[in-house]
Amino acid sequence: MSDDEPSLLGPEATAALDDFIRAGGVLIDRLKDMPSDRVGEVLADPVAAVIAVGKKLGVQWQGSIEELVAYAKSRLAGDYAVDEFGFDPEFTERLFLPVMRLLAEKWFRLELRGLENLPADGSALLVANHAGTLPLDAMVLHAAVFDATGRHTRMLGADLVFTTPYSHDFARRIGATVACPEDAARLLAGEQLVSVFPEGFKGLGKRYTDRYRLQRFGRGGFVATAVRSQVPIVPVSIVGSEEIYPMISNASSLAKTLGFPYFPITPLFPWLGVLGLIPLPSKWIIEFGEAITTDELPPGAADDPGTALQITDQVRITIQNSLYRLLDERPGVFF
Repeated sequence: MSDDEPSLLGPEATAALDDFIRAGGVLIDRLKDMPSDRVGEVLADPVAAVIAVGKKLGVQWQGSIEELVAYAKSRLAGDYAVDEFGFDPEFTERLFLPVMRLLAEKWFRLELRGLENLPADGSALLVANHAGTLPLDAMVLHAAVFDATGRHTRMLGADLVFTTPYSHDFARRIGATVACPEDAARLLAGEQLVSVFPEGFKGLGKRYTDRYRLQRFGRGGFVATAVRSQVPIVPVSIVGSEEIYPMISNASSLAKTLGFPYFPITPLFPWLGVLGLIPLPSKWIIEFGEAITTDELPPGAADDPGTALQITDQVRITIQNSLYRLLDERPGVFF
């Protein structure tokens, strides 16, 4: 951690974390110097233990113990590929998605609707509501879309995600990039599914009393990007994320001191410490609405503020109405 990066922990916790990271680095250096057959022996038992625990919890790991050991060895040797944005498909599919799949299916009992509205190929911009204190909704959406279509969603994230120590590497590795027109346009030109959450931190950090009331969708930047790229916009409505961490206060003064957009105070956090970070098992529904086409708009529409705002309002109203309908259809918050 550089001296100019803000520390999100106290000095003692930061020192302990740095010691842990250094120790891990020493272990990795030692493993790199070992013969390949010896590395396999060293890693076999820990990997087997992780697989066993995961299976008891219901995680469906991709690959056998031998394959996962080989995967770990390739990681230590630096023998793996990422794309120009830092996306690591192997890491995502082997480690990240199995955990998110377990969370979605077993904990949140996720129900998907409107899957026929997801394109089987070609680019599209998935526009979703955003809530829940932590961005679990974006990650669950990634897992749901991948399982339904075999395609990854490339998430657009706020600058804070990529300037916070430790989180930026993870975000890049699972396919996220900065929410800017340039990166979005490059992804869409590469035939990718791109997910965007126009509410940003305003939606993610709103109080429980404002649940399922959409915040502003900005000034239509995501619409302009879709129009320029001539790709469809798919409205996505997510019910369930609002209840996982019911925020009763955002502790604005403390958040400002820490450099956060908000600091969540919930019925369980920070009172129960780490246990307070366990999300409540709310019932989730994700619905994919009918795509809004953009390829038939006249030239110059992307630079017309009126067109951008009109389509922005159309997407926002579509999602808001869907949220109200899904809430009426959901049997209850936790069942």
